[in-house]
Amino acid sequence: MSRTESPVRPGAEALSREGHGALGSVGILLLHGFTGNPVSMRQLAELLSKRGFAVEVPRLPGHGTAPRDLLPYRYADWRAEAVAALGRLRARTQTVCGVGLSGGGTLLLDLGSSDDAKLDGIVTINAQILDRGGLIVKLAPIIEKLIPIAPASAAGLKKNDIKKGGDEQAYDWVAAAAGNSFVRALPEVRARLGNLKSPLLVIYSRDDHSVPPANSKALPELVGSKNVTVLELLESYHVATLDNDLPLLGDRVASFAESLSKTS
Repeated sequence: MSRTESPVRPGAEALSREGHGALGSVGILLLHGFTGNPVSMRQLAELLSKRGFAVEVPRLPGHGTAPRDLLPYRYADWRAEAVAALGRLRARTQTVCGVGLSGGGTLLLDLGSSDDAKLDGIVTINAQILDRGGLIVKLAPIIEKLIPIAPASAAGLKKNDIKKGGDEQAYDWVAAAAGNSFVRALPEVRARLGNLKSPLLVIYSRDDHSVPPANSKALPELVGSKNVTVLELLESYHVATLDNDLPLLGDRVASFAESLSKTS
């Protein structure tokens, strides 16, 4: 079935950069979160590109246009695009690191613990992996049949959770069935995390009003990797990629990705 979307919002376009110099063979896949778009990853991607890394920032289906464009999409569609973007990056690099914010981190944990995708290392930033609580989540299967689209705040999604201020250009409204497909995927992803053996850098904000830090704190015990590093951010909220700790993120992600190239 053909899916016609609204025009892409300025800045929400997918981004792709070739690598150059000594780090040109190292690729970094950056995935935005649910209801977000490449705006949230663009600044970090540009920092990494300037260092020489090849970068790929896909726009996940239904995102970065208009909220109603999410209606026909489900978790499997976003996962498929992440796999395709990984393939494009893998085709032009020797080592690939994934960096995911929020739901983008969830997708990378999924790929890293599955057989159909290969990542040499993963960086999660405030990723969701535990089940979301609350009455709305419990009633979600009923709500999605009655109200196809609802305010993002009703689903516990806080827009512009950025300590220094700013606009991530995420949706104010969320397609209920699309959101529920993400929530339903969490137990399946979590159950496979023991298969994730690649190096993992877990980054989380101490003050996150969207995804509780407990999600990131649980990861070291859930994954099968013996190479797990945890970094707590003190000066950023949920959208850390647009917040005060962006320079720190750039340095730590770059160091992590470069280390992978020496061991892969």
